Amino acid sequence: MLGVDDYLDRVLALVQPLAAIDLPLSSAQGCVLAQDVTAPWPLPSFDNSSMDGYAVLAADVAAATEAAPVVLEVIDDVPAGYRASEALRPGTAIRIMTGAPMPEGADAVVPVERTDAGTETVRVTSPVDTGAYIRRAAEDVVAGEVVLTAGTLIGARQVAILAAVGCGHVTAHPQPRVAVISTGSELVEPGTPLRHGLISDSNSYLLVAACREAGAEAYRVGPVVDDDQAFLSAVEDQLHRCDLILTSGGVSMGAYDTVKAVLSQLGSVDFVKVAMNPGMPQGCGTVGDQGIPIITLPGNPVSSYISFENFVRPAIRRMRGLTDLHRPQRRARSATSIASPPGKRQFARAALLPTGEVRLVGTGQGSHVLGGLAVADALVVIPEGVSEVAAGDEVTVIDLTSAD
Repeated sequence: MLGVDDYLDRVLALVQPLAAIDLPLSSAQGCVLAQDVTAPWPLPSFDNSSMDGYAVLAADVAAATEAAPVVLEVIDDVPAGYRASEALRPGTAIRIMTGAPMPEGADAVVPVERTDAGTETVRVTSPVDTGAYIRRAAEDVVAGEVVLTAGTLIGARQVAILAAVGCGHVTAHPQPRVAVISTGSELVEPGTPLRHGLISDSNSYLLVAACREAGAEAYRVGPVVDDDQAFLSAVEDQLHRCDLILTSGGVSMGAYDTVKAVLSQLGSVDFVKVAMNPGMPQGCGTVGDQGIPIITLPGNPVSSYISFENFVRPAIRRMRGLTDLHRPQRRARSATSIASPPGKRQFARAALLPTGEVRLVGTGQGSHVLGGLAVADALVVIPEGVSEVAAGDEVTVIDLTSAD
């Protein structure tokens, strides 16, 4: 059997960051920058007011009090997006809105709350310091400054700075397109009444959702019966529209394990046993003239998910152009004892407790127990050489709640 890390190396060797393309900013969220972005202008690009109020000379209102307000003539009104029509003169004020350019001659802003909000004259009831409530040009970003570096994941906050410096398009690695195929004649679509011996296809929905959480554009093909030609046709249909094919089921040693039977004949997909629990049967390689990577996962739903977390999620993140491929790990104390099969790395479904402990969830650790997986927020990793963890022992925990 291959070790988990050795098999991961095989999977990662199949994929590279997708070639960078030019993307409109509206489509860039979730993608990874391929080039540094520099600001063509400063932020702010001009001195502007940080408050609704009145642009003044600070010296003119230095003596203002509630009891003895300073009265100034209001000579102009400046909304955001407009400029004052004249310069400020001593003894006058210009009404100004938040974000509007500072008028020439003004050196401070009095917030409207410190005035009577007059329109022809204004009564100022407290002084302000020179420079008060003014956002200075370039105090945030200097022209020519690198605002985002290559390798940055574009989220909402990054979209904001890109828009602010005028990037209508960016050069970025696109999100991988992943086709998900479930195999098995026993599978039916969710919502279909079940006859004896049939099961509702949960794997394809699970894997599509997991791919999307990992930052891919994923779509499900639908269940494929255990027929060599049907499976081969399903794979061939996806070659022109995806960057990665993901299958579940049909990779064990059974008489009807179609995925293994078909792809083994192509000579470009290797099937191995990996020293892990759950998820021992695995396969990966390439298909088609373009060498599209394909990763084949076991059919039991928990095995499929654990395999995804260990092998597919890192591959998707590499294709996105990210260098941090794995979820964060932490140490926690086990609330209970945990048995582990010798010679295999176990990934036990668990919940992190407010006490800092971790406890197993569900009715057992079988590869079919979806109820426990649904409430798990962590995986306890038990190394190959450990057959039992005692209550109170420290263990390594993968945090399943972490996002990009």
